[in-house]
Amino acid sequence: MVVWTDFERATIKDIFSKIDCESVGHQALARCLVVYPWTQRYFGNFGNLYNAAAILGNPKVAAHGLTVVRGLETAVKNMDNIKATFTDLSVLHSEKLRVDPDNFRLLADCLTIVIASSLGASFTAEVQGALQKFMAVVVSALGKQYH
Repeated sequence: MVVWTDFERATIKDIFSKIDCESVGHQALARCLVVYPWTQRYFGNFGNLYNAAAILGNPKVAAHGLTVVRGLETAVKNMDNIKATFTDLSVLHSEKLRVDPDNFRLLADCLTIVIASSLGASFTAEVQGALQKFMAVVVSALGKQYH
């Protein structure tokens, strides 16, 4: 069980109320696919992912990036029970999609970078710490089925 401070709860809710979910999701997933090209193997039905420009212009990447951020918004609403909230997603990703669980961490890192860029100077070390704790809990929840 994760213990959240009042600051962490407020910070996570504040971050997700400020970001442009569509833009952040698209940029983060595109960044992940470009920087870690081996992650592209899970998106074979997305069409052209041959280079950075194709990835950034791919509407399926944008749509799935938004899906990811909407999932994080669900986690924000269920911060006291993220593991149970993501049980079905963990099963889907481990048993059906067979996603390497380390990819969740890679995408979480990309999301952190994009969110930091989006928030600018208000992304302080304390805000980063709260976001990274939240992302670590989400990554753990998504990897639960693998343990």
